[in-house]
Amino acid sequence: MRLTEVERQILMTTQAAARIGAHTDPSDVLDSLGKHILVDGFHLVLDLERSSGSWMVDAASGKRYLDFYTMFASLPIGHNHPALADPDFIGYLGRVASSKPANSDIYTSAYADFVETFARVLGDAALPHLFFVEGGGLAVENALKVAFDWKSRKNEAAGRSADLGMKAMHLTKAFHGRTGYTMSLTNTDPIKTARFPQFDWPRIETPAIIHPIADNLAAVESAERLALGQARARFEAAPHDIACFIAEPIQGEGGDIHLRSEFLLAMQELCHEYDALFILDEVQTGLGTGTAWAYQQLGLAPDVVAFAKKVQLGGIMAGRRVDDIPDNVFKVSSRINSTWGGGLVDMVRSQRILETIEQERLFERSRTTGDRLHSGLQQLSADFAQVTNVRGRGLMCAFDMPDGGERGALIEALRVAQVIALSCGDRSVRLRPALSVTNDEIDTGLSRIRAALTSMG
Repeated sequence: MRLTEVERQILMTTQAAARIGAHTDPSDVLDSLGKHILVDGFHLVLDLERSSGSWMVDAASGKRYLDFYTMFASLPIGHNHPALADPDFIGYLGRVASSKPANSDIYTSAYADFVETFARVLGDAALPHLFFVEGGGLAVENALKVAFDWKSRKNEAAGRSADLGMKAMHLTKAFHGRTGYTMSLTNTDPIKTARFPQFDWPRIETPAIIHPIADNLAAVESAERLALGQARARFEAAPHDIACFIAEPIQGEGGDIHLRSEFLLAMQELCHEYDALFILDEVQTGLGTGTAWAYQQLGLAPDVVAFAKKVQLGGIMAGRRVDDIPDNVFKVSSRINSTWGGGLVDMVRSQRILETIEQERLFERSRTTGDRLHSGLQQLSADFAQVTNVRGRGLMCAFDMPDGGERGALIEALRVAQVIALSCGDRSVRLRPALSVTNDEIDTGLSRIRAALTSMG
């Protein structure tokens, strides 16, 4: 039997791995891991070779699952995309992976290639400063450090104490990470932050859009007025001490909560009025809403943007008012830094992914498939009373169930139907297909959601 080139490469990789050392049998993986770590995720074992596109294969059972989870929305072009499975690319990635240079001090052509690609595909000319690090929490952490340094220097230049400017205003139902600073911002599930030290930083209510917006506009506008009033009061109560306001354009962990551009623009104006940086956390929204960044669709002009997940490494883009301070953190050596600076292997993979998104016009395609998914969910809402508050931007879609119990039952019914989806908030189901998902796969997912809802009665 003649093997395809990809099959031959997989066989060679498997044989090489066998020479290096024995692998744990898939049927033993969960028990083996359970001896040392908490194994409370999806009880399947990813088959790294046979998973393909929007389909995740369980190496233990052989079952194929439609992947509307995509590794917490961090898998941009699906499993084993041909661009990533290409033997030449696999060989290059392997050569890069044999070493892990300190990108902060030792520079390579691979690093420069990635940065050029990032700037071309995702860059914003108004945010020219880039900083890379490993993970979304650390990306947000460094965005905050940019703001604290900036505000402190602003205060000092005005003759005020440089000790002022050490607070970050944020929203309720926000998830910005689990690191030192970010735990003072994250306030979704208390189990993520309870018993850990936190700063008492100013928090305002989230004026969530209730869908359909046309039927709920008055209530949303009222919530926005309340939040904006709270924000102004917080600024007035802590003169010169609030360095920034930070928000997710769509709050993911908190329940896929959408915010109107009118509210975010008003907060941006308040930040200008009170001399605070306007920061957006696009760790989850980045690359997933039909454009490179969600803020581009909302007419916003952030000073700093944090990213991770689909980019495959964390980091920030910064500019605009950050450059009001000549000696900001991007100009003073070692003010912000990281040994590996995001990791070269992740950069090489990211570059290949970004090139594929560009060549296959996946942002444009994801707007079409996202509209198809959103419309299908709206039809489900019309047919099933328990499905409400359908919302979406690009392929970042969600809907509500009556309560957490029914939501959990649906997630389990979908797993049995071999669809992997995620929960968020108190009662929401979030769907995160890969940008490369096809119309047929969207339709398959919608059909299986319908069947699962029907089975629940």
